[in-house]
Amino acid sequence: MVERDREIVFDGLGVSPGIAIGPAHLSEAGALTIPEYTVRKSEIDAEKARFKLAVDRSGRQLRRLRDRARTTHGASGEDLGNLLDAYLQMLTGSRLVRGVERRIVEARVNAEAAVQSEISEIAHSFAELPDPYMAARADDVREAGARLIRNLTKAPFQAFSTLPHGCIILAEEFSPADAALMDPRHVGGFATVLGGPEGHTAIMARSLGIPAVLGASGLTLGARGADTVIVDGGGGTVIVNPTADTLREFVERREALRREKRRFARLRDLPAITRDETEIQLSANVELPLETALAMRHGAAGIGLLRSEFMFMNRETPPDEEEQYQKLYEMVVAMEGRPVTIRTLDVGGEKLAYSLGEQLSEAVNPALGLRAIRFSLKHPKLLEDQIAAILRVGAAGPVRILLPMIATTSEVRRVREVIDTVARRLKRRRVPIADPLPPVGIMIEVPGAALAADALARVADFFAIGTNDLTMYTLAIDRADEQVAHLYNPLHPAVLRLIQFTAEAALRARIPFSVCGEIAGDPRYTALLLGLGVRDLSMAASSLPRVKQRIRKLEINAATVRAQAIMEQGDIGRIATLLDDFNALA
Repeated sequence: MVERDREIVFDGLGVSPGIAIGPAHLSEAGALTIPEYTVRKSEIDAEKARFKLAVDRSGRQLRRLRDRARTTHGASGEDLGNLLDAYLQMLTGSRLVRGVERRIVEARVNAEAAVQSEISEIAHSFAELPDPYMAARADDVREAGARLIRNLTKAPFQAFSTLPHGCIILAEEFSPADAALMDPRHVGGFATVLGGPEGHTAIMARSLGIPAVLGASGLTLGARGADTVIVDGGGGTVIVNPTADTLREFVERREALRREKRRFARLRDLPAITRDETEIQLSANVELPLETALAMRHGAAGIGLLRSEFMFMNRETPPDEEEQYQKLYEMVVAMEGRPVTIRTLDVGGEKLAYSLGEQLSEAVNPALGLRAIRFSLKHPKLLEDQIAAILRVGAAGPVRILLPMIATTSEVRRVREVIDTVARRLKRRRVPIADPLPPVGIMIEVPGAALAADALARVADFFAIGTNDLTMYTLAIDRADEQVAHLYNPLHPAVLRLIQFTAEAALRARIPFSVCGEIAGDPRYTALLLGLGVRDLSMAASSLPRVKQRIRKLEINAATVRAQAIMEQGDIGRIATLLDDFNALA
């Protein structure tokens, strides 16, 4: 954080390009409805265990905030760290924790209600003290308690539709479900203290076209509601209370970006074809229904990756077959005959779907636990409902089924058995479905799948290479953790070799394959991917014009020669230089 007079500049990670200027809105989870119910005697231990998980999660969050503050803000960071240490002490065998556990046992109430009662009692006792400093500690108790309740309820942020038009939302952290609530017609941009550029919150921001900066330490302490804020989602800067000169500079830069967008609009109806006449398929990754219009506006050849999690977010119960069908039907029809690739439910890790409730149990390491296809196969009713909805919507337009986080051929075969069973059931009911049945493809996003690509190609109809998770799992880096986000690099030679191995396996088996990770939408990587044999790219709709412009300036032969030279390298720095030098010339 750099402070100049009243202007304060925060450096973070630019995760969604664009410049937003507007009034600040400091966001919290809002006033939560606290459930209160009696816990049976046989359930007391389980309720205490649930409370302990919330305490542990709250502690991890506070330690992340404290460590980041102390490493980036000098003396002021020490003060903030001391405050966060005080919060941490409230979560380690303190009166608060002991009191909550006692209430769960003696009053036999659920953990949320026990926390609420205990913090009210403690805060009241602090507030009555004659010492003003000690009386003010009541707010600290309420903050620690509110964090516990948020983690117990796993409640998403409330809808943002009532906020001032064009406001800038500032928060400690947003989950993908929180970001999904933002309407780009109302929200100008957002910035958070925590988060990394390849997490799903960042992906959601790019999909929505909302300028965003993550990992801006100290942000929520340096801004107040209604302050004027600039978010530079490309440069990774957040400026609070900008000077007149700064404001003028960013207004001019914002207008320049708008002119560029108008130039890109002229590319919409031009083919994505290289200078030596190789045609490339450019499709859109879609997170939310409203993005289908954006995909059409940018000339997408189809939806290469429809993430179905939006149907499960921010709701009490999972959608049934009919509701999923209705939502998918609207999107398939909106694409006017262009193919739509629907990925089955991919939850777990950071991608929580609140409607699944207790079915999503706490994992020691969520990224390596019960998620994606593993979760779906363990909960067959959820999988069958989703498959039925996809098969039905296939009667309205061309669809494909995409399975996430596949590691073995047996997983694919089990899903195919479900598809056959559901198809027979729907036919008996005389329900129109896709005929023939949709192609079944798999995400290549774990190293084991890439290394077994030859075997997987015998049971899959197509591959979609998910470079985000593939990079994360290969390099053992949590892409959403701002402390290690800078180490995440898809140009690592191991990642490139896994992409190459997968592409060659698909070519040998003569099945289609695409790249649908974030590098597909970055023009920096376009020549390299084409040089490796990729002819199908899927990306955030807003990235389509830039990638198309890059493709139209390339020659496949030159890109192939440079890709071969890159694949001979073992040093990331050398790989980056070879790629960037080629981009500067071509």
